[in-house]
Amino acid sequence: MPDFGIFRGFSNKAFSDKLFAGQTPINLGSIDSDVLGFFTRVANAGGILSAIEKQAIIQLVYDLKSYGIWDSMKAIYPMIGASAAACSQNLISSSYTGTFSSGWTFASTGVTPNGTSAFMNTFFNPKLYASSKNSFHFSVYIRSNVNATTIDIGAEQGSYGTFLFPSLSSQTYARLGDSYATLTSILDTKAFFQVIRLSTTNTKYFLNNVKKADSIVSLTDYPNYNIYLGALNSNGSTTLYSNRQNAFASIGDGLTDTQASNFYTAVQAMQTTLSRQV
Repeated sequence: MPDFGIFRGFSNKAFSDKLFAGQTPINLGSIDSDVLGFFTRVANAGGILSAIEKQAIIQLVYDLKSYGIWDSMKAIYPMIGASAAACSQNLISSSYTGTFSSGWTFASTGVTPNGTSAFMNTFFNPKLYASSKNSFHFSVYIRSNVNATTIDIGAEQGSYGTFLFPSLSSQTYARLGDSYATLTSILDTKAFFQVIRLSTTNTKYFLNNVKKADSIVSLTDYPNYNIYLGALNSNGSTTLYSNRQNAFASIGDGLTDTQASNFYTAVQAMQTTLSRQV
């Protein structure tokens, strides 16, 4: 086994995993400080990441920075580590660390809510923390094909909402503020969904690497409630619980079409490394 001396001087708990024979870490000689910060937060919370999970994160951060996307992100939940301690951590910073309710199942493939009571509070309030009304996005990577009236990420206050409602039998809604991007239906809820606003009159909805809707509607405001994963935070009450498996989520500023495409490429590469891509 080679001598991976880069891990000397860091927390043994964060970096004690050995690489399996034949695995080569990326940029081992100069691991990014943001990557190290995430590994440390996971370890300090009591989480454990495998060598392959660490490798996937190193590559993801490298890709997001190479594409010029990293600075647009306020929260990324990679859903790795198969525990609440690990999956609640924000890759970007110590802000917006999530809190899971009871009712979740944690696995190497992602996190699965029970569909009746489970949600994760991201503590990200879009009205308070969005950089701009007209520069915002959220995304979610779903690994379950389930036709149900459920919300996988979102918050709502009166006529203002920030949520995704994927449906196989009726209209799919992707909402930002008081504007909708809609699609008549989708064939499979197993996909990477991105909902993006980047101008005063435009909300975009991407399914994997394809723009499926482009809604020209002006925006008034965002809900003054924290965004939840696995359910909808509706005026402070939790509803529309999902039972779809979640393998990634993000919240941040708006993305151009090119950035959205590159974001999909980076996230899909991470999922492929982890053998859980859809």
